[in-house]
Amino acid sequence: MKPFFALAFLLVFSSCAMMQSIVKSTFPYTTTVTIPQDSKAGEELSVSGMATSFDQDFKKNGNNADKVSEVRMVSAKMEAISPTDFNIGNLSMVKVYMAKADGTSEVPVASRMDISPDAGNSIVLDIDNSTFLDQRVREPQVKIRVAYKLRKAISVSPSLHITLGLSAYPNR
Repeated sequence: MKPFFALAFLLVFSSCAMMQSIVKSTFPYTTTVTIPQDSKAGEELSVSGMATSFDQDFKKNGNNADKVSEVRMVSAKMEAISPTDFNIGNLSMVKVYMAKADGTSEVPVASRMDISPDAGNSIVLDIDNSTFLDQRVREPQVKIRVAYKLRKAISVSPSLHITLGLSAYPNR
């Protein structure tokens, strides 16, 4: 009887907005960008990449995506993945933007303006949750642009993995 009750409870509440909010409440968008070795130090430059999410179903028609809203940034992290020992402190600042695949409707989502010279291979970024990202995450693809400034010249072209944690609330 207990397994039946649990299954019935799950089936009844799986379609409600609150359950969709809980299920979709924290989902990451990730991308990897490569900073060219020949980037000039002291200049603000940018690189971009397409972001993916394990929750690809969120943006497809016919699912329950319309039952969640107020999608906002809740966390952001940058990590060196190649080489893994690349010191992100070689960057003096980064700004992360999210846009539609064609680059339109770009909004700031995270930044770090005071990166320590000895930051190591991973940093947490300051989030900008002043904009709802509902329409962007419903797009078939999301573009992430990373603006950066090198502290000094680098001898490699590091690949940096960006993880953006998003949160959603029930649609009213």
